[in-house]
Amino acid sequence: MFCRLKIDVGSSALIFAAFCADSQSFIGINYGQLEDNLPPPPSTAKLLQSTSIQKVRLYGSDPAIIKALANTGIGIVIGTANGDIPGLASDPNFAKTWINTNVLPFYPASNIILITVGNEVMTSNDQNLMNKLLPAMQNVQNALNDASLGGKIKVTTVHSMGVLKQSEPPSSGSFDPSYGDLMKGLLEFNSATGSPFAINPYPYFAYRSDTRPETLAFCLFQPNAGRMDGNTKIKYMNMFDAQVDAVYSALNSMGFKNVEIVVAETGWPFKRDDNDVGPSIENAKAYNGNLIAHLRSMVGTPLMPGKSVDTFLFALYDGDSKPGPGSERSFGLFKTDLTMVYDAGLSTSSQTRSLAAASQPLIAATTNTSNNNSSMSMSMSTSTCNCTCNCTSIISISSGSNKVYLIRIFNLDLLYGFVGLSLICLFFYDLQI
Repeated sequence: MFCRLKIDVGSSALIFAAFCADSQSFIGINYGQLEDNLPPPPSTAKLLQSTSIQKVRLYGSDPAIIKALANTGIGIVIGTANGDIPGLASDPNFAKTWINTNVLPFYPASNIILITVGNEVMTSNDQNLMNKLLPAMQNVQNALNDASLGGKIKVTTVHSMGVLKQSEPPSSGSFDPSYGDLMKGLLEFNSATGSPFAINPYPYFAYRSDTRPETLAFCLFQPNAGRMDGNTKIKYMNMFDAQVDAVYSALNSMGFKNVEIVVAETGWPFKRDDNDVGPSIENAKAYNGNLIAHLRSMVGTPLMPGKSVDTFLFALYDGDSKPGPGSERSFGLFKTDLTMVYDAGLSTSSQTRSLAAASQPLIAATTNTSNNNSSMSMSMSTSTCNCTCNCTSIISISSGSNKVYLIRIFNLDLLYGFVGLSLICLFFYDLQI
């Protein structure tokens, strides 16, 4: 018996859109405060709630922002300044006061999940800070323990990719041996407390050092020939995966492969100075949009398959007061008037609209179920929807027997080494045989 499946698009797409948005806990964003005329924190909190962003990283511990995020369910990462590290390291009471001031008045209404002690300290060339980083983290952890929050809020620090001595090929990733026991101590702390290793991979900076068109495509998750890791025979199809797997290999080489990796920053600027190469609206939208799509696919990386690494996009707003070239001040996804600089696919309303608007069938399948043997031939369109997530629309598939289910499909030939299409989400509902 042959049964031809008919593809329908209905209001069920709206239900599935909400389901997907609620489950995207791996998408976060950096909320810096170096922009002039920032919106009031309550306005920013409402903006975040209109997106699929589930976590926010602050570089400090602004009480107005922390309070504005109360009862939103959004996970909050707060940080100590590099300048606080000596005091935190030398005086346990300083650490206790810091926790009493920046955590206890707000938690648990404000969902503080992680404290970062310093930012890119190990590559700062400040030996004093480097030596005091681990004691500072330990004192902050002890202060949390004393407040009965040790198992609820984690402590870590954030590293640049400069902590790696080697990152190509990814399987050969290794830490700079000059960090020696300092890095080992930090990793032992991460392992013992269950806190993540936080890293800032930027394919944008990799492209700036190699501006060939094929490198740009590799960095933007666009079609490219890929890069083979000669050790594992894995072909990498994007720079993000390659960089994250290099970090995994470095952790593994030191015996800490079970330490979770968190991407604390990654992004692409949309504006450039005259001598800059790479920044543009088109490239920024491609990188962030395709990265978000890649995370939603739950494909993971070749060395960490089947799970998306928690990733904090850089950044929520621009940093007009940030020193350096114009591109350094142009990473924001939103303007201070709360409108998008470009649509990277984060808005839940835009996702829902694009799903509901889809009307063209994308898959036709025929099944043969005679004699207890079944076969299926399936043709799939690679056309995409009008949204910015580079996926097809969510579709409902129904047969004559009313078996109904939803599939959201990606064109992953842009993202990974699969031919054709692969699933991002699969949700069965109204199953009737």
